[in-house]
Amino acid sequence: MTLQWTVVATFLYIEIGVLLILCLPFISAQRWLKIFKFRIWGRVAPYWNKGFLTMIVVLIVLFLDAVREVRKYSGTDANKDAKLNPNMFDHLHMKLFRSQRNLYISGFSLFLWLTLRRVVTLITQLATAQGTSDALQTQAENTNAAAKKYMEDNERLKSALKKGKGNEGENIVEDERNKLKEEIEKLKDELKKTSEALTKSKNEVEAVKKQSDGLAREYDQLLQEHEKIQNLAEAKNDKKDH
Repeated sequence: MTLQWTVVATFLYIEIGVLLILCLPFISAQRWLKIFKFRIWGRVAPYWNKGFLTMIVVLIVLFLDAVREVRKYSGTDANKDAKLNPNMFDHLHMKLFRSQRNLYISGFSLFLWLTLRRVVTLITQLATAQGTSDALQTQAENTNAAAKKYMEDNERLKSALKKGKGNEGENIVEDERNKLKEEIEKLKDELKKTSEALTKSKNEVEAVKKQSDGLAREYDQLLQEHEKIQNLAEAKNDKKDH
């Protein structure tokens, strides 16, 4: 394996390791968000998009080169030359095997690179949505508690003013009652808006979780296919060695 393909294979193994760590169930999205907010990531962020796009271009070029090599060694002309010269048969199949191996390495590296960015984005969105949901729930609970307090104050005021006599007392009761009604209506409107926002946030969290589960399943299938390809490659090497 040449130096460039050794680097690409190492990069592929690093991607697999990072994705496995990101998929660990006992590390919550909130904790990942705290890790992503470290100062070191803030320094790397301005160069992240450029590096990401550069890596995509490099992997695409390597993938296309591997496709070209596979087509070159699996074409009819190459098979004819191998039939004319039997000594070239093993050499041709060795070249074809290497080009196919490089094709799988570059293809999986490109796919996992895109998947890695998507997983990080989903984790960040999930953590943000959970934080917003908790804040809205706390706000709703505080609003509900304030509404109950105003209602209790209203009842105490009514009972205290009922003991008074005359029109002046009745006017005060009526004014205070109207003010409290207005405040209660405002609190009810705020509570309704907060509840709607909380419901919307919970729906978004569920959607992000479903999308993250789908990516995890696709990633597991990809790992299984990668293991099958590696097993086939090792089997071919064993046959050629014998």
